[in-house]
Amino acid sequence: MDGRLDDEVVRVGGDARQRYYDASGYGRPLEGNEIELAPVEAAHLLFRGDLDAVDGMGFREFFAHATDAVDRFGVRYLVYADLRSRGFYLSPSRADWVPAPRRDDDFVVYERGQGPPDGDVAYRVRVVGEREMVSAAAIAAARTDSGDAALAVVDEESEITYLDLGHPDLDGSTSVGLPDGVPAAVLDDRVICWEPPVSLYEQGFFGRPLSGREATEGDPLQLSLVEAAYLAARGAIDLQEGSITVRDRGRAVEGERFDRRLAAYTELRDRGVVPKTGFKFGADFRTYADVESVDSLGHSELLVRVLPADHAFAPRDLALDVRLANGVRKTMVFALVGDDDSAGDGDIEWLSVTRLTP
Repeated sequence: MDGRLDDEVVRVGGDARQRYYDASGYGRPLEGNEIELAPVEAAHLLFRGDLDAVDGMGFREFFAHATDAVDRFGVRYLVYADLRSRGFYLSPSRADWVPAPRRDDDFVVYERGQGPPDGDVAYRVRVVGEREMVSAAAIAAARTDSGDAALAVVDEESEITYLDLGHPDLDGSTSVGLPDGVPAAVLDDRVICWEPPVSLYEQGFFGRPLSGREATEGDPLQLSLVEAAYLAARGAIDLQEGSITVRDRGRAVEGERFDRRLAAYTELRDRGVVPKTGFKFGADFRTYADVESVDSLGHSELLVRVLPADHAFAPRDLALDVRLANGVRKTMVFALVGDDDSAGDGDIEWLSVTRLTP
């Protein structure tokens, strides 16, 4: 059976509807038994030998033609073929092919054993090559409430890494009554509370005692600049007269990154989640959702990297972060902070990214 090129699709007549669409979920039905195929579908059928030619072109000639004519055809074909080999039916995410197609998606993948036109969606997949930069805002926008959004990254050896894009669970139960006006001083790149209540560390998990992990009443407490800025804004600490403000010192040390980190820290604390430094994991924070006492502290659940809202990911870096988080049994979360968010006037975009095996 042969196909013919028609603008951006391949049309196939004869008994194509029964053979390709009804039996295997390829293409989109037209009038009678004719169907149209997206270039990746036509290439896959040519490779399998189920389609003889397209305008006289076999698989190799058609693949070369499509690579020149269709944006990102090569990486899209590799993902299409891989998902087909895993037993999925999938459709190009384009108008008239699937209900409510999304602009940045490449494919709608149906649950195994299901297909178009009314199969349940397993994944909505966006395909990128290893060397493409990926907008953080676009990745965040690709998330869905049903949790079916995925990113397929094709590396230089044509291996494919699938990443699940989701909304992280940021609800915690940690609650601690804050003190009022504890004397403190800015010293270099941290803040010292000279006579803090033990609860500030033991129940609130703020800072670290100057003497180590075992805090006693009156033991000085070291705070990071971001912790101190949060507490100062709530009147919990009182900087000694003549001390530089915590925000000013933070901006002097980190630049505008400090305001972004403070915005993310503040939202996490307000949600009952305790953020602590994630330095040892190469992140901004590690988080604890439920802290009753530091004596019975469990493992942290999330690694959080705080980024400007206009950040663009290199897929290699994204894969590295996700792999590291997975290796230490945590979930990688990105906090995308805009200019308004840094001032506390907007909503931070929170994005979780995990490895996915379709």
